[in-house]
Amino acid sequence: MKRAVAFVHDLYEELELWVPVMRLKEAGFTVIIAGVQEGKAHLGKHGYPCVPDCAISKIRAEEFDIAIIPGGYAPDKLRREKHLLAVLQEMDAKKKTIAFICHGGWVPISAKILKGRKVTGAVAIKDDLENAGAHFLDQEVVVDGHLISSRSPADLPAFCKAILAVAAIRN
Repeated sequence: MKRAVAFVHDLYEELELWVPVMRLKEAGFTVIIAGVQEGKAHLGKHGYPCVPDCAISKIRAEEFDIAIIPGGYAPDKLRREKHLLAVLQEMDAKKKTIAFICHGGWVPISAKILKGRKVTGAVAIKDDLENAGAHFLDQEVVVDGHLISSRSPADLPAFCKAILAVAAIRN
């Protein structure tokens, strides 16, 4: 069975976490939600809680086919988790699917895996993405090999469709 990990922290964007998680589960994936501390609830931007299944420190790249990074304000906190950055670097090196949406692009920026890649994200982080060496495209979804990115909750249908399409090819 294919496995995905989604990352959460305080002030995550609820739709950008839960829609991909549910869509992947519908497609038969085992989905694990990882947060800073196992069992510690994180509240979303709109107050919806998420209790992670495990701690980020326990995540190993070899255990997952896909990583999902939702937006909101959580990515600014997630990008400070050194273990998470190392996991993304390893997944990138192995060309495993890494999907991020909205402000989620801050995390792969900090993992230093975007240089020369085509991406999109919230217009508010366009400069950050470009300063990291990425080529910003204002599109609902951008697929560059194993990297998938989208701009906002409005793009979730295209984002989820791209994740499943890339996963079917790569994993």
